[in-house]
Amino acid sequence: MVESSSSSAAARSGQAPSSQGPSGTSRPAGAGRPGGVARVSAADAKQVKLHPVGLSRITDLFKPHKWRILVVVLLISVASVIGLAQPFLIRAIIDDALPQQNTSLLAWLAGGLVVVAAATAAIGVVQTWMATKMGQKVMHTLRTRLFAHLQSQSLGFFTRTRGREVQSRLTNDIAGMQSVVTSTATSVASSLTTAVATAIAMVALSPRMSLLSLVVLPPAIWLSRKVALMRRNITNARQQELAGMYTQIEEGLSVSGIRLAKTLGTTGRDVERFAGSSSRLIDLELRSQLAGRWRMATMSVVFAAIPAAIYLAAGFPATSGSMSIGTLVAFTTLQAMIFMPIMGLLNVGVQWVTAMALFSRIFEYLDLEPEVKAPVDPVDLDPARVEGRVRFEGVGFAYHDGTEVLHSIDLVLAPGTSTAIVGPTGSGKSTLGALLPRLHDPARGRITIDGLDVRQIPTEVLTRIVGVVSQETYLIHASIRENLLLADPGAGDAMLWKALASAQIADLVAGLPDGLDTLVGARGHRFSGGEQQRLAIARTILRNPKVLVLDEATSALDNNTEALVQDALDSLRVGRTTLTIAHRLSTVEDADHLVVLDSGRIVEQGTPAKLRAANGAYARLVAASAERLSEPVS
Repeated sequence: MVESSSSSAAARSGQAPSSQGPSGTSRPAGAGRPGGVARVSAADAKQVKLHPVGLSRITDLFKPHKWRILVVVLLISVASVIGLAQPFLIRAIIDDALPQQNTSLLAWLAGGLVVVAAATAAIGVVQTWMATKMGQKVMHTLRTRLFAHLQSQSLGFFTRTRGREVQSRLTNDIAGMQSVVTSTATSVASSLTTAVATAIAMVALSPRMSLLSLVVLPPAIWLSRKVALMRRNITNARQQELAGMYTQIEEGLSVSGIRLAKTLGTTGRDVERFAGSSSRLIDLELRSQLAGRWRMATMSVVFAAIPAAIYLAAGFPATSGSMSIGTLVAFTTLQAMIFMPIMGLLNVGVQWVTAMALFSRIFEYLDLEPEVKAPVDPVDLDPARVEGRVRFEGVGFAYHDGTEVLHSIDLVLAPGTSTAIVGPTGSGKSTLGALLPRLHDPARGRITIDGLDVRQIPTEVLTRIVGVVSQETYLIHASIRENLLLADPGAGDAMLWKALASAQIADLVAGLPDGLDTLVGARGHRFSGGEQQRLAIARTILRNPKVLVLDEATSALDNNTEALVQDALDSLRVGRTTLTIAHRLSTVEDADHLVVLDSGRIVEQGTPAKLRAANGAYARLVAASAERLSEPVS
């Protein structure tokens, strides 16, 4: 299992393995910059080493598109060859048409230049469309597979892994791979074919001048890469600073972030920290722009020096070989054309590592084995016919780090009864409740519903049988109606209002200007905690589960709000087998059965009245609770 601690810091910041700009788009390092340069990222190299990906797994993704790939490569090759006709047409214009004043030939040759340009442009459009469509289909397949696979992971995976890390792999890495597929791959193919074809054409025009190019090109390429590397380092520093600034904005200007800053009085420090980051960006931006100007100046010198050296060589009989003016112009054109492809090919190694790092990060998550596995032989069970008899048989549980939480739990929940679980903090109450809906699976023993192991019940069926209301209510940023329909997409308005009435919140919703279409806001922040809780209860009522888990559903509420929510819960419990994880002992007095946990073991169970009279663990919890309530408020 992958934990956030094993992920690169660069990846968590949203930078590696792709360079991310202010717009949030990703691209492989060095891609899309003529004459640009790339350097292997340490994070990319480490990722590939830790989780190598076989080439066969990548090629499998593209097998359904092999004919499209073949056509794209063919189009790139054709475009490269057609593009080489331009220098030869120019040579014919200069050496033949103009000296001979042959207007007919001149017209044909000039028209040929336009046709060549139009043909290469048209082929480029078709090639781009085909490559992009193929890349999008491959990314769609990967994106959907990854999302579905991550949803199959247990709750433990998400508690151990940073949410931003998961989101980064699903969005930034997939977007980076899209660039690799549709941009970098076609760029490499184009560079290779152009460089080879141009070199052949140069030799055909002038073997002597081609030998001269072997002397001129290497120092020009070295100088260009040297300056580009300088800008690359500065740009990386700027991108990291920007990533830090975006994190500050996200954390500092969210609803929760603003609330935290205002309650802790950190707004001044937050502004100071943001100003410091913004100030550092000034220097980095200046250095980046100057480095960019140096790079452009270097490229200008290179592009001026290469034809200058050729013109100079053409003036000496020993090197020119009686070259015509047309041939000279054509050769210098080809010389300029070969520079960029060679620069692009020099980055192939880095682009390969970058691409493999992206695939590695995606496949690393796809290779995760779900801790809560889907049933191998699922049983055919009708939720409407479930009685709701729940049994815990010798259940034990340990977290991922090996910490034992539950030990040999034996417990029976009779159909239609209410069982409350109480105990000190850390006794394993919430963990026990999380095992029933399979948010986790027990390490030992089993849990059954009507005699069937919950691990044999299909997930979609189990979610209709077991409903959960926890203290951490989650409402999506949508309308009340949309939040309720998550439980039952086919429910009509009458059913929605009935559920809201049972949850003691129908009058409040009816009084809102937009009623059911009222937007709940981010995480439901437009409503109070008690209102959010009752909306969640209404959603669970719509689901109509036979077994109910109430995980400290009222622990974070004040007394008045708790009373309203408790009424809603009382309506919800009717006719259902209920397992209540209780924090406030006052909420369990009407339970049919009470279980006391301590250090993951059942130390006492019975009716509340019987356990109070026994003067055991439960009686001590009641006494401690009464003592806390009697303490004067300072």
